[in-house]
Amino acid sequence: MLSLFYFYALMPNLDTIKAPITKEMDVFERKFRDSMKSSVPLLEKITYYIVKRKGKQIRPMFVFLSAGICGGIVESTYRAASMIELLHTATLVHDDVVDDSNERRGFFSVNALWKNKIAVLVGDYLLSKGLLLAVDHEEFQLLKIVSDSVREMSEGELLQIEKARRLDIQESIYFDIIRQKTATLIASCCASGAASAGASKEQVAQMKQIGEDVGIAFQIKDDLFDYESSSAIGKPTGIDIKERKMTLPLIYTLANSDSSQKRTIINIIKNHNTDPRRVEEVLTWVRNGDGIRYAEQKMMEYRDKALNELASFPDSNYKTSFIDLVRFTTDRKK
Repeated sequence: MLSLFYFYALMPNLDTIKAPITKEMDVFERKFRDSMKSSVPLLEKITYYIVKRKGKQIRPMFVFLSAGICGGIVESTYRAASMIELLHTATLVHDDVVDDSNERRGFFSVNALWKNKIAVLVGDYLLSKGLLLAVDHEEFQLLKIVSDSVREMSEGELLQIEKARRLDIQESIYFDIIRQKTATLIASCCASGAASAGASKEQVAQMKQIGEDVGIAFQIKDDLFDYESSSAIGKPTGIDIKERKMTLPLIYTLANSDSSQKRTIINIIKNHNTDPRRVEEVLTWVRNGDGIRYAEQKMMEYRDKALNELASFPDSNYKTSFIDLVRFTTDRKK
């Protein structure tokens, strides 16, 4: 049983968390670049641009740590991590087109540099490369895990778009959306990592559930960033309100507001969501109420549920780093 001191100690950084899989992550980098190769010069140029601007690589870390926990990292694990990263990159490219976004992680998005048509085709190419990686090596269990994730992510996006039009989202629907949109990808990381290591059907299902709980906590943390000060997180706040996305702090605030305040908030989101002053009014209402506290409480419930599930696996360096990575998802500053 881990001590309370462990949980409240200073949060490890990603380099420390990555320590048991540093060598494997370096090998993965090369294999991932190779998996994107094309004989078309334009594709080579764009994929090189994408790889040079990679993020924290939390998802492949979940794949390798899950494999380590469930039996060991093997060649199949590299394919699982590459498939997940190809899928994730494809969805980011497509999301930027759908959202008409010109930036990704502080750099120009693919669609901003090469226009929407090329961006959509690049996303399709990356998705197909991921699926072919599984088929070519007869990794049919990995193919099913990842394909299920693609389906759920698409359904989650469409559900969110439908609800954003009507602004009638309930808390249960919110959790359905983030489970499909975000949590399903982290769930597939943990499930595919376990499957690549030859884990039992029960262990794969258990790791998938752990990943889903972590993914829900991860998304709630992202939603909370929208209510922090811009200087604290280094990016604008109120973006979700401008995009008419109903997140947990706002849903809770609406559910616990009187009818007059509720009408005012909904009116701002519907009709004044591009007015910075009116958006700030909504942010202030949420900050001054219990919406932030409630969302934080729910986030920690899902995090702790994942950690409790993980306790049944044998202790190892992989498990310790996995625990730290789970903590990182809820303690990160951006």
